[in-house]
Amino acid sequence: MALTLSHYSIRTANLAACRAFYVDVLGLSVGPRPPFPFPGIWLYSGEQGDYANAVVHVIAIDEENSGGLSAYLGDRDVELPHGTGSIDHIAFFASGLSNMLAHLKGLGITPRERTVPALGLHQVFLNDPDGVVIELNYPAAERSAMAG
Repeated sequence: MALTLSHYSIRTANLAACRAFYVDVLGLSVGPRPPFPFPGIWLYSGEQGDYANAVVHVIAIDEENSGGLSAYLGDRDVELPHGTGSIDHIAFFASGLSNMLAHLKGLGITPRERTVPALGLHQVFLNDPDGVVIELNYPAAERSAMAG
């Protein structure tokens, strides 16, 4: 069996803030989503005509009308979710480190940065509005070019 990561899903009580983070901060775009019996959005990296590019699925929690969500995905704890739970973080490969760091600074977001020399990666960590930790992996050469 060959496995490839398809997407990850977030349950949120604040769809607007979640959408703003993934669109305005990470540059994903809202695209087509099947007509599920609960609100939400699918966020794409790349062409919206290919569902494989819908890398983040956001499920909006409607506390006043959760019947469609419960029927489709099953019952969950009544408390609103926060953070990544047992999953430590979600990572993306990226390019354009200097542009992203300038973009984050302009938004008032201070990321956490690390370089993994053995892998040639420079990592940028930030949290989405629901506390999900996002890791952006850039070629370490991009960081080195900024220093020199």
